[in-house]
Amino acid sequence: MLLYFLKQNTEVPDYSKLDLPSSLQALCRYAETTPKVHEKIMTFTIEKEVFGEDHNTFILIEDITQFAGVEEIGATVVAVYMSRHWVLIIVRAKKETVYFLDPLLGNRDVDEECKNIVNSALKMYNSHIGRQGRKSPIWKTLQGTPKQSSSVECGYYVMRFMRDIIMDPALEFEKMFEKGKDQAPYPQEAIDEVRKEWAEFVCLHME
Repeated sequence: MLLYFLKQNTEVPDYSKLDLPSSLQALCRYAETTPKVHEKIMTFTIEKEVFGEDHNTFILIEDITQFAGVEEIGATVVAVYMSRHWVLIIVRAKKETVYFLDPLLGNRDVDEECKNIVNSALKMYNSHIGRQGRKSPIWKTLQGTPKQSSSVECGYYVMRFMRDIIMDPALEFEKMFEKGKDQAPYPQEAIDEVRKEWAEFVCLHME
């Protein structure tokens, strides 16, 4: 997990002039008005259904202000809606098939370290259920994903990918992002929608 630490003299930017969702405005006001807010963390429990067991994580005020300013975001921000470039990997263990979604333009190869980790996990899964399994899992790159227009939007795009996938009752994400689909960037409204949902969830944990 990537951890962010604030300097003691970190200042909260003035976001009053930005057009932010009401929930994100509330978080920014919390950051600006709460005494010693920079010494605090906001803790969350990610439910068992997400990673297979309960998982505790946290965000810092720096994460909130970065998110409000549509700046580069770190691991805990995405996990709460659940640095390096963010991609999305979907594993269908029963079919031994792995899908790779990358918001960057171009046909990038899957990082070998990442691929080895996922392949090893699938071998462990096959062993656990007593299945012989394939020699190597099938990897598919879904090339029809919307592509980010700047260098800092990958985290927001991955969050939007996840939202689009889980909101489809049929889970037909392979068709949704197949080759030949429009790769135009998401409209700002689509990014703002996940920012709003993230902020609404975090607001529930304000003291």
